[in-house]
Amino acid sequence: MAGKPETTGRDETVDAFHEAVNMTAGRLEKWLDTDESKSVGQSEGGESVGHASGRRIIRLLHTKKTDLTDEDLAHMRKVTGYVHRHLAQRPDGDITDTPWRYSLMNWGHDPE
Repeated sequence: MAGKPETTGRDETVDAFHEAVNMTAGRLEKWLDTDESKSVGQSEGGESVGHASGRRIIRLLHTKKTDLTDEDLAHMRKVTGYVHRHLAQRPDGDITDTPWRYSLMNWGHDPE
């Protein structure tokens, strides 16, 4: 019984992550190779934060729940928070070819 709260927290984190990340690992990998993916996000002259996160998300999607580290769970919470905050800032109109959508997709969520 002593380990149950930790397991519940892990399960909730993983479930929330999988709700927020609605792209498959394969689709996300293909997306990250596009010019559109590389055109958005904050960077200091290199890869953007979101693009790097997308590569980590692919790895997380291939990781068994029992093999997730505390750092993995922390990143999963970061991804979930980012997706929820970004969705709340949805612009008006057609979002198909917008930096807003591209940024979300780098974090594993396609709002379409």
